[in-house]
Parts: sequence; structure tokens; C-alpha cells
Amino acid sequence: MCGIAGKIYFSKNKVVRPQEIRKMTAAIAHRGPDDEGIYISNDGRVGLGNRRLAIIDLSKNGHMPMTYLNRYTITYNGEVYNFQEQRRKLEKLGYKFTSSSDTEVILALYAHYKTDCLKYLRGMFAFAIYDAHENTVFLARDRIGKKPLKYFVDDSKFIFASELKSIITQAGVKRDIDNEAVYQYLTYGYVPSPMTGFCNIKKLEPGNFLFINIDRKTIDKKMYWEPSFKEKYSLTEKQWCNKILDTLEESTRIRMIADVPVGAFLSGGVDSSGVVATMAQLSTKPIKTFTIGFKDKEFDESKYAANMAKRYKTDHHVLIAKPTSVEILPYLAKQYEEPFSDASNVVTYLVSEMTKKYVTVAINGDGGDENFAGYPNRYMRLKRDVDYDYWIQMVRPIAAKFLRSLPRTTRFFEKAKFPIYSRFASYNKIFDPDEIMNHSTGKINKISKEENPYELVNTCFKNFKGKDLKDAGLKFDLLHFLPDQLLVKMDIASMAVSLETRSPVLDHKMVELACHIPFNLKVKNAESKYILKKAFEKMVPKEN
Repeated sequence: MCGIAGKIYFSKNKVVRPQEIRKMTAAIAHRGPDDEGIYISNDGRVGLGNRRLAIIDLSKNGHMPMTYLNRYTITYNGEVYNFQEQRRKLEKLGYKFTSSSDTEVILALYAHYKTDCLKYLRGMFAFAIYDAHENTVFLARDRIGKKPLKYFVDDSKFIFASELKSIITQAGVKRDIDNEAVYQYLTYGYVPSPMTGFCNIKKLEPGNFLFINIDRKTIDKKMYWEPSFKEKYSLTEKQWCNKILDTLEESTRIRMIADVPVGAFLSGGVDSSGVVATMAQLSTKPIKTFTIGFKDKEFDESKYAANMAKRYKTDHHVLIAKPTSVEILPYLAKQYEEPFSDASNVVTYLVSEMTKKYVTVAINGDGGDENFAGYPNRYMRLKRDVDYDYWIQMVRPIAAKFLRSLPRTTRFFEKAKFPIYSRFASYNKIFDPDEIMNHSTGKINKISKEENPYELVNTCFKNFKGKDLKDAGLKFDLLHFLPDQLLVKMDIASMAVSLETRSPVLDHKMVELACHIPFNLKVKNAESKYILKKAFEKMVPKEN
């Protein structure tokens, strides 16, 4: 896990200076306290920087930026968990290696497959590879968007980094507010990709890559992966449970590979509990687990984590959050850099800070809700809206006339007149369109009068290729809510303390498996995450 940065000049008359790159990497030093590296191309037009958090191959052989075959140079953030398997295959093809790192394997894969190398990577990553022979730069982000990649471009230069605070150190990068991004933030509570909150600075979307030809001054963007719900498998519940457990075991096992201590976040919920149970079965030593507790019993769920810790004999650590914890808010505001509304970032930071005292890698249960429909507030409503829309529309005119004395029922039928995508968006919005319009001024108010705030959701639903429209809601959350809010929360909080986090439930093979599961097995008998809980029923206490 690292922090990456880079600068490219399109003009042959300009050169990148080492101090420019050093200034960029200094701004993200928290992401990689173990090592720093800078590379400047022979013609001076390309500069790459890296701050390294050493996880695999702790020796100097893992130093970055790393050059391979005296041609390809990479700056890389993340972990490729199947690198050993890919290395063996490449060695049979004649490729040689001087380190035991996954970084060198990515370079060899790119040397052999070029942009198709992404098909062979299983993990989380954001990287840039400079080809000195072709004078091109290839930048890519992992399928789910666990690792960030942000960039600025104008007529003369291209600048990229893991975080905005690195990009804005460079001359010529203005900090102009993007009012469209602010409008979207007021709607969703996060800034959807590719926006960042600043004009001319963008986020590369998950499952996408950029290919830059420096001499031609061209930048091509391509999506190489997205979740597909087209094909559904017809299996029994027992068969689904076995597939889920087999996939989780494999994705957890490869995430436990590290040359540093590994632990796990244990909230007590079904997702993290299932992951910890799997880790315990794979390990010969007690797993170190970490959780946050609260003095207020209404919010405290640490007892569920304690139950799991006792059951699997983990080395368990609990931090009790206190009201004084809000003192870190100014620091967190600086770290999060984009408009961000998820207040749980405070406890995420606190548990990361505690965890870092004991381990360098923490495995978590992120992704269970998005893969298996775990948000009752919107997925159960979506199921109702899609499955019973015909009858709802039949009854609505009568209900509007005779049920006016029942406010809640009236609101339901009023909302039912809107398209399903609009209803789904409203179940997780921060402010509705009228609230933004009535309480804003200037450019935000102008935007609110001209645009549909739910157009992002509309596009996802309209272009959805599956047979069950309920899956369009899951796809939206996988493409936007997950990478732009939840994974941002985890990445920023953990990397602020130089802690790497890994998510077995977000392994792309698990995501693809979940896409094949019928929605009605995810929400069944008025229970969310039904099939996942069924798979875990022998591993995780029912109360979790």
C-alpha cells in the first residue's frame, strides 16, 4: 500500500523537476512512511513519485518507482493477491525477476499483455506505468475502486496522485469549486466520480484505465470491467451457500499473505464476523481483532464482537469512543479533502489508529451490504416498488382520493407517481430536490432549477441490461455509493495512520458470484442479506 504521484508535460520544451515530484509525495507521506522514490524520464517530460508502505518484500528490492527491462517504470498503490500464481506463469514464458514483490509481476504482465494485463490482476490497485520506448503512460484503477486515482489535465500537462492534496501542490492547478459537484454532494452525501469538488480535477472511475500518448497529446479512457447481472444461475440455497463459502475462503486466504502482521476489524455484524470466522479457520495462531465500543448502550454493539472473539479465541482489542473524539474533526476534514458526509469516518479513523499499534494490515467485511442487499431501508422498498408497481399504480388514484386522512399512506402514494429510479434515489438522499432549490442561492440554485439530481441513478437504471430491475439498484451502489462513499471512508481513515485494509467480500470473483444470485434470495422473508446469513449460519451466531 502506498501513495502515488506523477506529472507529465506534453511539450518537449518543458521538464519535470525532482522537487516538483518531491513536493507531491510529501503531501501524501502518511500513505507510505517506509520509503520514498522519484523517477524522471530521460527527456524530462515524465516524473513519477511514490511513498511506500512496505507489505510484500520489505527489502530495497521493492523500492518504487520500479523499472523493468530498462523500459517500463511503475508507481503503484495496492496489492495484487494472485501475484505468486502469475509470477510462476510468467517464469515459464521466460520472464525473470529480481524481487519477490507483486510490483515487479505487474510490470512483467504489462510487458507481455499491455493493457490486457488488467484481466490477470486480482486485488486492489491504482498505478501508472511509463513506457520509455513508446513514450506512453498507462494508468489504471481496480475493478471495485478500493484504491483512489485522481488527476488534473490541461493543454500542457497531466498530473495525477492518490489524493487531491498532492495535486494542488503544483503550479497551474487552481482550486476553483465545482458547483455541480457540490449539488451532487447535497443530494447523495458524497461526490460521485468522476467529479471531486474541484473544477478540472477528476477521479478515475473504478474498472477504468487511461492511456496517454505523450507525443500525440492524446488521452483515451476505457472501462475494462463492470458488474454484470445478465446471467442468473439456478441453484439450490445449499449450493449457493457452498459457493459463497468457497469463494470467501479463497479470497480471505490470499489476503492473509503479507510480510507484516495481519489482523481484522470485527464490528460484530454478520459481514466482519463471517470474515473473522474464515480467518480463524485458516490460521494456526489467534487472529488479532479490533472493534469500537460506545458507553451509550443504545449504540454499543461491541458485545456481538466479543461473542465472536470468544467463539474463535481471537486476540481481541476494544476501544471505547468518547465525546472528546470530535476534537479530531478538523484533521479529518483535511484528510478527506472532498465534500464528505458519512460521520462514521470518525470511528473508522479511531479503530484504524488503534489497530495500527498492533498490525500493519487489517482485513474487513466491507462489501457484504452491496453484494447481498444489506440495506433494508432501500432494498426492501425497491423490492416492493418493482414487484408490486402494477398494483400500486392501479390503487394510487383511489388511495389519493379516499386516504387523505392518513399522512404516511398519502406520502407513499404521492412518491409512487415517480419513476422507480427516482424512488430508489430518494431512499438514500440527503436533501430532496425541493429542499436544495428552496434553501440555496447563486449557482447552486441555478443548477437545482435546470437539472434532475437523480440523473445519475436514472442513467444506471435506463442502461441496465439485466432481467430484474431490482438488480439495477445493487449495480448503482456498486458503481457509485460503494467506491465514492464507503471505500473512500475506509481508505482515507486507514491510510491516514499508514494502515492497509483488505476486503475479501469485495474480491471481484465474489462480486461476480453475487451478481449471478437472484435478488429474491438476497431479500427473502422480509430479511436482507438472506442468502449470506444462511451461508454463515453455522459460523456466526444468529444475533449477530
